[in-house]
Amino acid sequence: MKLTNREHDILDGKYGEGMAYALGIQIAVGNAFDADCFVPVTRAHVALSAQDADLWFVEKLLSKGAKCKIAPTVNPSINLKYLNDHLFEIPEEGKHIVSATNEAYRKIGAQLTFDCTPYLQQNVPAFGEVVAFSESSATPYVNSVLGARTNREGSNSALCAAVTGIVPHYGLLLDENRKAEIVVDVQADVKSDFDYQILGWCYPEKYRGLEIPIFRGIKSRPTPEGFMNFGAQLNTSGNVSMYHIEGITPEAPTYEAAVGDKKIKEHIVITEKDLQETKERLCGAPKKIDFAMFGCPHITIHQVATVAEICDGKKFKVPVWLLTSSLTKELAERMGYNAIIQRAGGHIVSDTCIDVPPCWQPYYHGVGVTDSPKCAYYNEIRDIEFIIRPLEESVQAALDGEVLK
Repeated sequence: MKLTNREHDILDGKYGEGMAYALGIQIAVGNAFDADCFVPVTRAHVALSAQDADLWFVEKLLSKGAKCKIAPTVNPSINLKYLNDHLFEIPEEGKHIVSATNEAYRKIGAQLTFDCTPYLQQNVPAFGEVVAFSESSATPYVNSVLGARTNREGSNSALCAAVTGIVPHYGLLLDENRKAEIVVDVQADVKSDFDYQILGWCYPEKYRGLEIPIFRGIKSRPTPEGFMNFGAQLNTSGNVSMYHIEGITPEAPTYEAAVGDKKIKEHIVITEKDLQETKERLCGAPKKIDFAMFGCPHITIHQVATVAEICDGKKFKVPVWLLTSSLTKELAERMGYNAIIQRAGGHIVSDTCIDVPPCWQPYYHGVGVTDSPKCAYYNEIRDIEFIIRPLEESVQAALDGEVLK
C-alpha cells in the first residue's frame, strides 16, 4: 500500500504506540484485499460484544495508549440491572466481562449507545459518505438504503478505523465494486415487513455468492423496518453487504444505473412458491411457548406501538421481551407504550442483545416465538428453539401462550 507521510509517521510511533498498532492491522487488511492507499472516514460503528476476544483486543489497544480519533457508536451489551431485577441474577463471570467491556470501550473513547441500529437514529451517514461500520444489519443498510460507503468491517477493524480515522481503499468504497452482478427477478407479492424477512432469508438459499444483487419486480418502497430486516437476513443467511432494488434504492434509479458495465453472472427467480417453501423450512410448527422475544435488530418505536396496540388491556401468558435502544425506550415511555406493555406483563429492555452469552440462561433449552430469523439462528447454539411468525402473530401467541397456526 502507498502510505502518506503522516501514515508513515503513525506507523513509526509518532502518534503513539496504540495508533501504530491499529494502523499495522489495517495495513495487513489492506494488503490482503489489494488496497492501494488509505482514505479518511467520518464515522464508525463497532459491533461490541461481551466476549473474551473482543475484550482482549480493546484492552490491548488501551494498554498501548490508543484513543479513538472518531468516537464510534457500539452494539448492544447487557442491561445488567434490569435483567438482575426482572429475569435472574447474572452470574458473576458474566457481570465481570460485561462491566469490563463497557469500561474498556468508555476509556478508548467510544459512544456507549449499545444499539445495533445506529443507522436509524444515532449515527446516520449521508449519501456517498465513507464510514467504517461493523454489525450484520448495519452494513447492508448503510450501503444499500443510505448510499454511504463501508466495507463489511469486523468489530476489530472498525475499532482500528475509529482509532486512526482512516480505512484501506478497497471493496465497496470503489465505484466499480458497487454495481450489480446478480439479477433477482421477484415474482412474488412482497409487501409486509415480514415478507422482507423471508425474502432476505430466501435469496442466499438460491445463490451463495458475494456479488451484489439487484432485485427487480418490487413495486413499493419498504418501510425502514422492512429495509432493516431485509438486510439483516440477507447478511445472516448469506453474506450480502450491499444490494439494489430497482427504482427504489439510491444507486438503482434504473436497472442500467445499478448494473453499469458489469457482466451479469446469474439470473435468479424467486416466486411465491419459493417464499412459501422458505417459510415452511424456517418458521417452525405451532406449539406451546415459554417466552417471546423481539428486537434482533433492535425494535423500532413503530414496532413497539404495534405490540402495545395488540396487548392493550390484556395479559401475556408467557414472558415477553422487547429489546431496543435507550432512545426508543425513552420515547416509548413518553408515548405511554411502556406502561401498556408492562401492565400486560411484558418488558422493554434497552442496551441489550439476544446474542450475549450470560444474558438469557433461563430460556436455554426452551421454546420461544420471535419475528426474526436472525434471532432464531443466533440462539441455536444455546438450544433455544424459536418459532418464527410475523410480529403481530407473535404478540398474539404470547397472549395465548402458544403458536396456534
